[in-house]
Amino acid sequence: MNRDEEYMRLALEEARKAYEEGEVPVGAVVVFNGRILAAAHNTREGCLDISGHAEINAMRQAEKALGRWTLEGCTLYVTLEPCVMCAGAIRQSRLSSIVYGAADEKEGAVSSAFHVFDGDNATQTIVSGVLAKECSAILKDFFEKRRGGR
Repeated sequence: MNRDEEYMRLALEEARKAYEEGEVPVGAVVVFNGRILAAAHNTREGCLDISGHAEINAMRQAEKALGRWTLEGCTLYVTLEPCVMCAGAIRQSRLSSIVYGAADEKEGAVSSAFHVFDGDNATQTIVSGVLAKECSAILKDFFEKRRGGR
């Protein structure tokens, strides 16, 4: 198993926690120099906070761990392609790399619906599709159960 898959499996563990809490099952992990700084999942429903996305929660933890708001040198692993809000925060945080699992054709802001990282000022390295089947499966299962199996 390569490092990207290893860290994505940890993000999937976070997504499972979100699932169990009735949150959309998205998980994220931030890694710096091979060290896990943060692991988080969606908390929007439980916290009644629109910004309670896995990526934002993980970046906040990582900032505290590093003692700075910039996340240069860090890699974010997230089970679902970030939305516009999260992609904007990722770009502003100066994260070095983003690795995501499942594409989000409707709301994805990396390479699907929107392209926040296109342009001269974007410096993030992007890797997509890591454990995409597993990342998609947990989301599909969650929404099928939520809709009563339709």
